[in-house]
Amino acid sequence: MSKFDEQYIDLCKRILEQGQKIQNYTGKSHGNAAVPEHVAQAGVKTIRLPHQMLQFDLSEEFPILCSKKVAFKTAVLEMLWIYQVQSNDVRWLHERGIKIWDEWEIPESGDYMGRHWDPAEFAHTIGTAYGWIVKRYALTQNLIDTLKNDPGNRRMVLSLWQNEFLETAALPSCVWNSQWNITDGRLNLLVNSRSSDVPLGLPFNIVQYAVFCYLIAHCLGLKPGQFTFMTNDAHIYENQVDGIREQIARYEKAVKEGTLPEPPKLWINPEVRDFFKFDNSKALSDIRLEGYKNLGKIEMPMSV
Repeated sequence: MSKFDEQYIDLCKRILEQGQKIQNYTGKSHGNAAVPEHVAQAGVKTIRLPHQMLQFDLSEEFPILCSKKVAFKTAVLEMLWIYQVQSNDVRWLHERGIKIWDEWEIPESGDYMGRHWDPAEFAHTIGTAYGWIVKRYALTQNLIDTLKNDPGNRRMVLSLWQNEFLETAALPSCVWNSQWNITDGRLNLLVNSRSSDVPLGLPFNIVQYAVFCYLIAHCLGLKPGQFTFMTNDAHIYENQVDGIREQIARYEKAVKEGTLPEPPKLWINPEVRDFFKFDNSKALSDIRLEGYKNLGKIEMPMSV
């Protein structure tokens, strides 16, 4: 049975039963600037719990939810956009049919979030966030070099949270920090998120960083090891509650009946041993899930 589903459903139940309901940040402001009307979802409250953790042994299970369908290719391509392509250009995602960053795309006019951005530098991007930070500090290259040449190093940290560039980020990174460690030939990964939309963002992020760890381990001849995901603010939006209750009910029914699908296996092209050479086209031909069965989609709204 899926250990991810077990932990995830438990987290959702605890948020609904024990969480604090607060007025959401959305619809108010971004830094010192007003959030534009097309982005704001004013009046949507959240139910939240602080300091939540999910933990997996990647050698035992690839963590993707089976109690609902998670868009695997979309999640992986977004991760590659950040850490392999090291881009902030939303058009790269559009070419692959991915629209999850559309709400934060700076328009050609440069007028966005109550301020004017230099169109020549920022049009069609998300500003100085995510892949832009990775590229500026060569984070991925430095990580791989350190893992190869100094595997006992305790400073293998990727930080996307750079104070100097927060004001020019369309959205400061939610998953902002990852820490890497090699123990007994296993690559371990600790990920920190400042904020997690549990119904939508959290399942996506778990898949992304699990794949990231698998790929780096594969390229270095290591085995994937312990994967820990920490979030400072785990929340469910009020307009997502019905969807989450549906997911809990279908999970409990499937467990009772013994019909919850088993977790799939991750396949990585054995001929590719360079992280920067994995296919990042829409086909994603070098990375796939084998045997991914799930209980189907659940539509839930996104508040941004």
